[in-house]
Amino acid sequence: MIRINLLKPEVKEVGEPAAAGLPKVARERKKTSLGTIIFLILLVSLAGYYFYQTWEMQKEKQLIEQAQQEKNQLQYVVAKLEEVKNQKAQLELKINLIRQLKSNQDIAVRIMDEINRRLPDYVWLKEASYDGQTLKLKGNAISNNLIADFITNLERSEIFGQVNLIDSTQKSQGGAVFLEFNLTAPVNKPQPPVVEQPKPRTTPQSTRRRAS
Repeated sequence: MIRINLLKPEVKEVGEPAAAGLPKVARERKKTSLGTIIFLILLVSLAGYYFYQTWEMQKEKQLIEQAQQEKNQLQYVVAKLEEVKNQKAQLELKINLIRQLKSNQDIAVRIMDEINRRLPDYVWLKEASYDGQTLKLKGNAISNNLIADFITNLERSEIFGQVNLIDSTQKSQGGAVFLEFNLTAPVNKPQPPVVEQPKPRTTPQSTRRRAS
């Protein structure tokens, strides 16, 4: 008896297990690629943040250095201004000192001229000093009358005030007898002459205007 199998024979496909596993591998690879991308994004973000912070710190450092330079420049300018002020003060002091010395020289010349003109005969001066206010004289004379005449002559001058005789001592040298005296006198500094300002000249044209 012949048997005929009408059912379709089972055919085992060789590549079915591999084909069934393909989607799983692809999903794994996809997950791996996605994780890598996320990691790269985070890495790039961190690197960008780091470089941004570094740039900000560098910028702040430059601003601080610039501010320090400006501060140093201002300090230099202030120091220069103080130096100029000190130089100006010293210059003014020198100018005032020169003026004072010139004034003292002028008054000293006039003092010596007055003394020489008012010095009697047989009266000799040994020392003379002037401190800006008081005149001190030391000299010799052959009598008290000559000393008195010298004091009177000095007081007649407009420069000298009241003369004060400090002492008068008798001395002798080589058989000659004389008197050694010391006196002081305040000095009146002469006032500088007042210079009058010249009056403006009137022109004929201005005279005509006034007349009209």
